Amino acid sequence: MRWSEVRVKSILTRTAGYLRSVCSHSAQPYRGCSLGSSLCGVGCYVRHNRWLTRGAPWGSFLEARVNAAERYAATAAAERRWARRTRGSFDVFMSSSTDPFVPQEQRAGVTRSLLEAMLADPPDGLVLQTHSPTVTRYVETYRELARRCRLRIHVSVETDRQRLPGLPPPASSAAARLDAAASLSAAGLDVAIAVAPLLPILEPEAFFARIGAVAGSVIIDHFIGGDGSPTGARTSSTALPAAMARVAPDSVSLAYRDRMVAVAQTRVRRVGVGADGFAGRWLSWSEPCRSPDSRTAGKRCQAPAEEGRK
Repeated sequence: MRWSEVRVKSILTRTAGYLRSVCSHSAQPYRGCSLGSSLCGVGCYVRHNRWLTRGAPWGSFLEARVNAAERYAATAAAERRWARRTRGSFDVFMSSSTDPFVPQEQRAGVTRSLLEAMLADPPDGLVLQTHSPTVTRYVETYRELARRCRLRIHVSVETDRQRLPGLPPPASSAAARLDAAASLSAAGLDVAIAVAPLLPILEPEAFFARIGAVAGSVIIDHFIGGDGSPTGARTSSTALPAAMARVAPDSVSLAYRDRMVAVAQTRVRRVGVGADGFAGRWLSWSEPCRSPDSRTAGKRCQAPAEEGRK
């Protein structure tokens, strides 16, 4: 993997497309992702972004934006004014095009420095999204940030299966990531498990029961619509859908997603679907699953257990 260090002009990007309804800005401490050659990288929509990849295979490069904290400090006030005027709130998603906790973070510390800059000048809201159990390294920083802004940590766990046929293994086990979520929740932090993209689940009831035990929320997002294309065309050009279909033929449909949402609502206190979930907008027990598929639109999700109705 090619490693480089760069200085950037800006670190806060005003959101558009899928993220526009989620937050006002995204922040990428790195360009590229050293987890990109693992399972999560196969369906990662960023591999289709030519501006970011610049022709290099996804997972083959990582660029550390070493002045990320400096640029945040220099631009946060102006971006906050713009966000509050145009979006109502200055909310940052970190990160949509990389993982903030790639293994190299331990020595580069770009994410840590950016979080520390946010302590000095916090956004109104911050979402941290990761596939890595090493997210637990900065717990005390998160606890202080949570006192200064709305903080939610998303830990991605796409399935309870260890492998899909013909695809690389995950960078870390589902158990390790769920254990990390449990540690963060025990520290009093707001944690959501992101089942995104939703992959075939071996034991749905047990899987979502485990999620409900370690996190207050779950976000379920299918590659159809979730990869930035309405029909999932970007993901369809990869090996992921065929591998999913070999395990569970119906898993490549939105109907499968809606069935998993129904199971999740019986096991997890808050359930979100797609962009609404990433934004922290949760389904109520009587709300229909939000599906662009006319065959499933309007069908109501199964009512959750009593705790889930609070």
